[in-house]
Amino acid sequence: MLLKCLNNMRVVVQRVSRAQVSVNEKVIGKIEKGLLILFAVHIDDKEEMIKKMADKILALRIFEDSDEKMNLSLKDIEGDVLVVSQFTLYGNTKKGNRPSFIESAKPEKAIPFYEKFLDCLLESNLKIQSGEFGADMNVELLNDGPVTVIIDL
Repeated sequence: MLLKCLNNMRVVVQRVSRAQVSVNEKVIGKIEKGLLILFAVHIDDKEEMIKKMADKILALRIFEDSDEKMNLSLKDIEGDVLVVSQFTLYGNTKKGNRPSFIESAKPEKAIPFYEKFLDCLLESNLKIQSGEFGADMNVELLNDGPVTVIIDL
């Protein structure tokens, strides 16, 4: 018997030295050392997952300590955060060459989840910046390491 794998909220976290997001050539979010978070909501995600994801990211130990071991969290280093909504993280390419995005939540669900995620991060008192949901954005980053982690809850 095959069990269907349940899809859940997904983020791609990149440790950055700096990052920024622009809309129509105007910078709307800019950070220094910290995390760039690409955030996606699945059609089956539940609201209680939002705080759990935010807490996981804030405590994720991917910054180096004095022994050059990844032992420090974003909170430990008082780093910055740039969050960009990215429904394409649920692009399915199993059939053909054009990704299907039917597993990505529609804006009616995704926007409130995105905003609540930002609110949860803001509770950390760190510098939190964001892109513009649904906009055609340009994201620039200097990946530090490079360190990139995919988190599915």
